[in-house]
Amino acid sequence: MNTIRKIPRWLKFQYVKLLRAKGGASVVAMGFAVGLFVEMFNLPTYGTSFLLIFPLNFILRGSFAAALVGFLFGKMIYIPMSFLNAKMAGTVLPKNFAIQISFLPEWINHILLLNLKLIVGGIIDGAILGLLFYFPIRYSVEAFKRKRREKRRLNRARVEANTVLE
Repeated sequence: MNTIRKIPRWLKFQYVKLLRAKGGASVVAMGFAVGLFVEMFNLPTYGTSFLLIFPLNFILRGSFAAALVGFLFGKMIYIPMSFLNAKMAGTVLPKNFAIQISFLPEWINHILLLNLKLIVGGIIDGAILGLLFYFPIRYSVEAFKRKRREKRRLNRARVEANTVLE
């Protein structure tokens, strides 16, 4: 029972730790964008695309913790986005595009085509969502850090004023 009470405190600690990450706001925002991008095409790849988070974060210099947060956020919005992913792929792929593997039943070919549409649309929509979320997250983390710096500066000035008065 005692550990259940500690969960909100632990989550707040992880949140503050994420906001104070080395490298600044762009690292946190890039990590979130990478996680969100990868989640948008994770389901049709049966979870194997999750492994893309590691090299993409390394190449794009993102935060792994922020990528996991973005990945979880993407899981929450995936169901409504899957319809948009399929629509996006329908506009990008040719109208008569079909998958025909001769030795497979027709229903499996149809499932493969649907998965391909979700992957193609997910890559496009994921890139757009990652780009859209990058800037507000970067700005909010920078605002948090500015506010924290100002608060620390005011506290230092108050402590110095108290020591001078004594």
